[in-house]
Amino acid sequence: MEVFRLARKKYPIELSGKGASVSGARWNSKGTEIIYCAQNRALAMAEVLVHLSLATLPSDFVMLTIEIPDAIFVEVLNIGKLSVDWNVFPCTFETPLLGDDFIRRNEACVLKVPSAVVKGDYNFLINPYHSDFYNIRITEQVDFPFDKRIFK
Repeated sequence: MEVFRLARKKYPIELSGKGASVSGARWNSKGTEIIYCAQNRALAMAEVLVHLSLATLPSDFVMLTIEIPDAIFVEVLNIGKLSVDWNVFPCTFETPLLGDDFIRRNEACVLKVPSAVVKGDYNFLINPYHSDFYNIRITEQVDFPFDKRIFK
């Protein structure tokens, strides 16, 4: 399975989860390392764009294509566990705790979760501590300039 991630060139192009642990996010608390990926390039872009404006738009993004071997088990989050307002911004304490639990349990390397930005699409969270993590790799890295018409 291929998944996608937008990254900035000013940071090391690697899969580590360290960036997400700095401040926490939708599916992880501060201090929990987890790697966010999207099911397609458009979702990867949308997930980043909701946090930017034309004035703050960096020009150093690259789109990463990440290969997750089919043999790696993908846990699917039980959406029935989510409250009605799980996708509000800023996020409630609920979703970060679910991601933290996924990392702590260490039973799967990948967790499929719904996107809070695009209803019906999915993100994939990668556990950098799982033994299968070392079989996941970046297969492509291409410059990704944003089309400024998005902000009109």
